[in-house]
Amino acid sequence: MRGKKGYRFLEHMADAYIAAYGKDLAEALENAAAAMFDVMTDIKKVGPEIEDYVEVSGEDEYALLYNWLEALLVKAEIEGMLYSKFKITELNRNNGGFRLKAKIWGEKFNPQKHVQKVGVKAVTYHQMEIVKKKDRAVVKFILDI
Repeated sequence: MRGKKGYRFLEHMADAYIAAYGKDLAEALENAAAAMFDVMTDIKKVGPEIEDYVEVSGEDEYALLYNWLEALLVKAEIEGMLYSKFKITELNRNNGGFRLKAKIWGEKFNPQKHVQKVGVKAVTYHQMEIVKKKDRAVVKFILDI
C-alpha cells in the first residue's frame, strides 16, 4: 500500500480509535502499527535509518494485535525510537495460538525533526475488532492517549 494510507482515524470522545486495513491480516497489522506511530508524530518525517526485529505471540488474533502494538510501544519508549516502516515476515497459527515475526524500521526521536502530537499511554482491548474476508482484513482498536 505504498503511497496510500492503510488506516483511518474514527470518532472517539477521548482516545484514538483506529481502523487499519489491508489485503490480509498481516498487511492490516502493519498498517495498525503505522497508524499508532502516526498518532504520536508525522511518520512521513521518520526515516527508515535503523532496522530492528520484533517477535510476538498471542493466544488468539486479538491478543496478537494487542501484543504487537504493545511490543512496538514499549520498544519505542525504552529505546527512544520512532518507527515508520513495518514488514511482517511471518504470521502463522500454531498449537499455542498465533505467532508474528516482523522487521521494523525507524530512527531515534529528534525533537527538531519529529513533531510531537500526543503520547500513547497504552493499547486497549476495548472495542477491538478483527474482520477477515477473502481479499481484505480490517482491525479496529483504541489507543489510550
